[in-house]
Amino acid sequence: MRKPLYSGWVILVDSLKDFPNAETPHKVITTRDYLARPQLFDAGRPKVVNLSRSYAYQSRGYFCSLLAEARGHRVMPTVEAMLDLAGRELYGHAIPELEQELNRCARTAKHVPEEEFQFLVSMGRIEDARYERFARLLFDWFRCPIIEVTVAPGQLLSIKRMRPRPLSKLTEAQAAAFRDALQHHTTRDWRTPKARPSLKYSLAVLYDPDEALAPSSPASIRHFARIAEKHDIDVEPITRKQFHQLAEYDALWIRETTSIDNHTYRFARRAMQEGMPVIDDPISMIRCTNKVYLKELLTANDVPVPPTVVVANKDEIAGAEERLGYPLVVKIPDGSFSRGVHKVETPKAFRDLAKELFKETDLLIAQKFMRTDYDWRIGVLGGEPLFACHYLMARSHWQIVKHKPDGSAIQGSARAFRFDEVPPEVLDVGVRAARLIGDGLYGVDIKQNADGVFVIEINDNPNVDHGCEDAAGKDDVWSKLARWFYDRLEM
Repeated sequence: MRKPLYSGWVILVDSLKDFPNAETPHKVITTRDYLARPQLFDAGRPKVVNLSRSYAYQSRGYFCSLLAEARGHRVMPTVEAMLDLAGRELYGHAIPELEQELNRCARTAKHVPEEEFQFLVSMGRIEDARYERFARLLFDWFRCPIIEVTVAPGQLLSIKRMRPRPLSKLTEAQAAAFRDALQHHTTRDWRTPKARPSLKYSLAVLYDPDEALAPSSPASIRHFARIAEKHDIDVEPITRKQFHQLAEYDALWIRETTSIDNHTYRFARRAMQEGMPVIDDPISMIRCTNKVYLKELLTANDVPVPPTVVVANKDEIAGAEERLGYPLVVKIPDGSFSRGVHKVETPKAFRDLAKELFKETDLLIAQKFMRTDYDWRIGVLGGEPLFACHYLMARSHWQIVKHKPDGSAIQGSARAFRFDEVPPEVLDVGVRAARLIGDGLYGVDIKQNADGVFVIEINDNPNVDHGCEDAAGKDDVWSKLARWFYDRLEM
């Protein structure tokens, strides 16, 4: 019989009187018991909140967090956070960003303090609502349960000192505020507790409920959750506001449109730093979002691409025209979902467009226009094909997605194929292209015509929607995704 897994929250205290069990629904044990009895959570993945009275180097609290990491438990604070908060010389790298947010909050609230003041940030929350954004940012930087911040007044507010604050040193009101913050932090309501099985691993799925062209719909994420349960994985959607909770999960799947200059990259970076399996990993994001890099990579590895010219200034336009002819396609290096991709029919149109685009980018990609009724999309996971689709062009348009001036968009329809229905050369070039990027999940867009097959781009964040990309492979598509995460977590 399989031994039950314990994956709930565990509160560590030096003395049970510091945080009585009656004050929380979570399991409370002493640091002494946690250190001496590793068998308490055999085969489990508890989420540990270390409320020891001291985080000093080689203290009992320090060893609890160190051994929690060794046991595969998710712990707050980590040893790294303890060490960072030990002195200004260690946390100083975070001060500029924190002070910038501190002063932004003060300006917004028109708060002009004349004396030094302090406040406590408990699990990312703060009693002074004027500084909520600062508190969340501080918790993003240092995932420590309670941090005391001392602020010096002046033309610009400055952080004089930051340090962990022991629970035993809080006033009654401060302790009550911390208990509320802990309860808020540890409560998740996406699925009802009674419907939740005890699963071995937890997978956070980052999504934006308001995104119009999301790579997976909420309904698709729920479908994946049902499949993942069979693979011992608990799937939980999170939003960008839950960055501070990321390390409490075992793995991350990003289901928002990715970009190097927004929060999706920050999530990917944090997941990698925490040693979590992640799709999309930050390296894949960097590589796939830059079409100049892709062109060089694919060409260097003999993967066929349409005739392409990188244009660095207006003087190079004539050479691109001579090689590619008209019409041609002009792209910015980091566009996505057909954004930043333009078809030009005449030399004047090319020059006018380039003049505008060069205001925002130093390089443009000019590519031979290939008219087709559809693009192939080969989904590749871990270096092996995951799905194959035709993406048809939007009605009366030359792209899969037609963006309207009002911000809305029209997409062409899609049709999924079994792998034995896909031309072997299409499948082969799709897999070869994806393997050049990495071991994650990619969508390779391919055009096929009388001249052969050509890779248009590689997407690090491809669509995977129930009833669309999985129409041929059915639940096997989702099972392969779940197994990708499970296998890497086991390793």
